[in-house]
Amino acid sequence: MDPGVRRDDKVRGWRTIRTLVASAAVVLIAGLGAAALWIASLPPLPFEQPKQVSTTIVDHNGKLLRAFAMADGRWRLSAQTKDVDPGYLHLLLNYEDRRFRSHIGVDPLAMGRAAFQLVTRGHIVSGGSTITMQVARLMEPRQERSVAAKLRQMVRAIQLERKLSKDQILDLYLTLAPFGGNLEGVRAASFAYFGKEPKRLSLAESALLVALPQSPETRRLDRYPDVARAARDRVLSRMVEDGRVSADDARHAKLEAVPRLRKPMPLLAPHATDQSLAIMKNEQRIQLTLDSTIQKALEQLAKDRALALGPDVSIGILAVDNESGDVLAHVGSSDYFDTRRAGQVDMTRAVRSPGSTLKPFIYGLAFEDGFVHPESLIEDRPIRYGSYAPENFDMTFQGTVTVRKALQMSLNVPAIALLDRVGSSRLTARIKQAGGNLILPKDETPGLAMGLGGVGVTLHDLVKLYAGFPRQGDTVSLREIVRADDKAEPETRRLLDPSAAWLVGNVLMGTPPPDNAPHNRLAFKTGTSYGYRDAWSVGFDGRMTIGVWVGRPDGAPVPGLTGRTAAAPILFDAFARTGKLPMALAKAPKGTLMASNAKLPLPLRRFRPAGDFVRTGSEQVLRIQFPLNGSRIDAAGSGEAVPSAMPVKVAGGVLPLTMIVNGVAVGNIDSRRQRLIDPPGPGFVRLTVMDATGAADTVVVRIQ
Repeated sequence: MDPGVRRDDKVRGWRTIRTLVASAAVVLIAGLGAAALWIASLPPLPFEQPKQVSTTIVDHNGKLLRAFAMADGRWRLSAQTKDVDPGYLHLLLNYEDRRFRSHIGVDPLAMGRAAFQLVTRGHIVSGGSTITMQVARLMEPRQERSVAAKLRQMVRAIQLERKLSKDQILDLYLTLAPFGGNLEGVRAASFAYFGKEPKRLSLAESALLVALPQSPETRRLDRYPDVARAARDRVLSRMVEDGRVSADDARHAKLEAVPRLRKPMPLLAPHATDQSLAIMKNEQRIQLTLDSTIQKALEQLAKDRALALGPDVSIGILAVDNESGDVLAHVGSSDYFDTRRAGQVDMTRAVRSPGSTLKPFIYGLAFEDGFVHPESLIEDRPIRYGSYAPENFDMTFQGTVTVRKALQMSLNVPAIALLDRVGSSRLTARIKQAGGNLILPKDETPGLAMGLGGVGVTLHDLVKLYAGFPRQGDTVSLREIVRADDKAEPETRRLLDPSAAWLVGNVLMGTPPPDNAPHNRLAFKTGTSYGYRDAWSVGFDGRMTIGVWVGRPDGAPVPGLTGRTAAAPILFDAFARTGKLPMALAKAPKGTLMASNAKLPLPLRRFRPAGDFVRTGSEQVLRIQFPLNGSRIDAAGSGEAVPSAMPVKVAGGVLPLTMIVNGVAVGNIDSRRQRLIDPPGPGFVRLTVMDATGAADTVVVRIQ
């Protein structure tokens, strides 16, 4: 061939190649440009944790009490790497995406391996999708399976890797991965199949949870357990081949059966969780002060005891921490799902007659006023107040007893005598001041019958008030929901003076316990309402206060139901089931009068009801002339925090006259009926003068 022709052919060949290269470049540039435009047109992904997750309610340690399904019925529990067993994460990453920590969202080696296996074996052996690509698909689900859809996943995966850390991406997978039916996320699957958090999983359980998301519907344990088991075993075999699991461990794991039925989701403290969800409507995670261990134990206790008491009887139990007011256990009924017992009615919030459980507050005010002491003598004999004649529960009278014994035996007549002296309105006002709420019958004012249960009160308020005794006179609001803006120190309210509160606790510590219960371990009081409708028992030690209510939610009587026989045994068992040893009460406050009856000041040795004083015609009614009740004494002019001495002047009464400051006797008043006293400090001071017959007068002044 002519050399010139060959040269022309070569030139034309090079021109053709350059044309093809140029055309390919144009196509590539156009393709890249189109891809760039397509990528730019994609809406941004929600890179944060999914906003639509099941609401979870946890205890004060973060343990799950209850979860609520989402509006569409799915269970999707938020999960993080710290929430799951490290062994499960080890299997997951080595089986699904061994280069997860190093790739950029797309793993070319894995995709090449998957393509080669498909070509050489004729079926899919392993997938090429990374965990990041799976997260992208879960966050932006698409029905079609196409090249475009796969490319979109790859782009989204790269976007995720640029915005989130590896652990954040893994957290999204642990929350969104499907496990069959309406289960999403490893926590929901672990609760449904194993009945526990995924923090501690066996090798077999971990392998099963790795296998299920690959084909969640065809491997559902409640429909295709054998298919799920085979998939689990393939995961184990693969891990043995890769040297990640020993052959012996895998062999033993394969012997474990797989669950065939789903377990119910956790449901502890249903009344408390219902209430918290109604209050914190838009929160995904709500933390309560409850202790799940104590809650579970007391729920089982209530259920067991209710079965023994009858098919219509329910039980409410409330346990609180004395120091903080945090509710540790809230049992609203014996069985939330028992319709015959009205199980969904929260009996800790129901208004019921308290029986004798208000008596300690009557005695506390009497101790505070200083006209009676635990070792004072008091009469338990028939007495009438107009048309009202109180009687004891057993219809008998004990005669002369100590005040201590009268409270421990829950005698009605002495309690009403003290209430008559203290004043029903004052008791009501003091309880309200301390944060309690007494519900009086319509159009009625406080009367003496309230001392024996003639008012309404809730177990919640009663426990709050009783917790004031071990706190030496201060109450705090009970807290059940942990909020970000909670104060470090709870706000306190005054119930009683410290000495009076301590004396009440000291007396109640000696109350005879129910049969087979230890003595002197708990300070407690029982109560039974009229007609055997309500049985109560409230007790405390130095750490916590627990209240128990027993009865029918519909208010019908239960013959023979009493606080001592029905509620008190549950109270003692409840303290035992908390798993905590009893804590001693605090020591007596400084200045608390500790003496036998013979060593008490003469007016404190015996209590006489109002109007029962023996007087001659020349005697005048005892009255404090100075200072006046409600007056203020300004200490600013003295140059000291409080005056060095304050005069007290008295008129009338039978000598000797005893001076009592804030419930503590400080000596006698001289024959001129006056005395200088040293006030305890700025604030309110209660001054009481008592004569030889037991008559007394009290004023409250404020030193500022």
